[in-house]
Amino acid sequence: MLFTFSVYSGLLLPFFVQGLVVSGVLWVRRRREEVTADGWLALLLLLETLRLAQWMLGFAGWYDAHNAYSTFMFYFPFSNWLAVGPVLYFYFRSLTNEEFRFRGSHWWHFAPALAYLAARLCLLVGDIGWWHLLRGHPLPAHFGTKGPLAAWADQTPYGYWLDVLGNLLVLAYSVWALREYRAYAHYLNDNFSDTDRIRFRWLRNVLVAVSISAGVTLVFTLTDTFINPLSYYEAWYDYLFTGLLIYYLSIAGLLTGHRLASLRFQPPAIAADALAPVVTQEAESQIMTTPVVVATADKAITLLSEAPLQVTVAAPAPDAAELARWTTRLLGHMESQRPYLAPELTLAELAAQLRTNTSWLSKVINAGCGQNFNDFINEYRVREAEQRLRNPRFRHYTLLAVALESGFNSKSTFNRVFKKLRGITPSEVAREGSNT
Repeated sequence: MLFTFSVYSGLLLPFFVQGLVVSGVLWVRRRREEVTADGWLALLLLLETLRLAQWMLGFAGWYDAHNAYSTFMFYFPFSNWLAVGPVLYFYFRSLTNEEFRFRGSHWWHFAPALAYLAARLCLLVGDIGWWHLLRGHPLPAHFGTKGPLAAWADQTPYGYWLDVLGNLLVLAYSVWALREYRAYAHYLNDNFSDTDRIRFRWLRNVLVAVSISAGVTLVFTLTDTFINPLSYYEAWYDYLFTGLLIYYLSIAGLLTGHRLASLRFQPPAIAADALAPVVTQEAESQIMTTPVVVATADKAITLLSEAPLQVTVAAPAPDAAELARWTTRLLGHMESQRPYLAPELTLAELAAQLRTNTSWLSKVINAGCGQNFNDFINEYRVREAEQRLRNPRFRHYTLLAVALESGFNSKSTFNRVFKKLRGITPSEVAREGSNT
């Protein structure tokens, strides 16, 4: 029988099917919409699904079939933890940077995983190709379904060390990505006024969930080796946890629909390398007074500061008088033009309006106003909303209407930001206004 249903195989089957279907959907969406992140998530889901398939098919009777099904189980590389860590990391990189592309220099991350696949291929070619098909010898192990190389490999501790190394690599890549996620949160606050849809809070949960999954597997492996050998039924719970992870990854991936062409986060180390040339005072002055070309939030942003500069001398700290002049100019622009009413205003767009570059404008906001860009813009939006909430002329407005007319994109963002900056909710301010 191709598949024997039991409690153990039947409970894993829905997760297996979901993993295959969703990974296929994500791959199609990746090709149709040219979203690199969907391709990496599809691969991550496929790796987790194949790992689960080993125990599902085992409880479905494939190991005990004593035919080609059993041979397949012994040679197929179901579990490749060595690839999970790099795939998870590159998923994070491609999700937070629309311009990220996998390059030749990135292949070294997958060297251990490729070495593992090569070793499995050698076992297959040696046992099935050379020993069985070319020389005509019967397979000596497990009722004629396993060759001598695979039988020898099972008697060595290489599988144990591969699992331990793979799980440790997943934990290391997860910690690496979590550290960069914190830098990504700062990047959003410094460049975008509406961050809710691109903050990807669930991404942090995905990183934690995958690392927990690797940690659970590591605990099962160490317990089986050093404390008490686990039966197939006891080890099954490790794969049930993998099924739950597949379910979570599927939901998170399908719900990720917001794409922003100007999202170009670079990890601190890479960004530092990119900004290695220092700027002369003359060059910085030229940049501050030269216009930049900025498109909408859904278009590419071209900054003059990206143009190559022949510079060698570090620039001094900004002059206090110059900083004060630019701060006054910025505050005047905010009052007269009210750019904060544009819901998706970015640092680049505001810099274009002031005919300067993002680096200098960020300095002005941070040093001159003592805030990051996100708080700076939202402070104006909250003030606008407060005026409407306290004004009897707007008493018939709903909170959503006040939020939209004050520059917020949604009521949830409005409530969260208002509570953060004022310590009370908009509805409480509205009640105070109605009582006066």
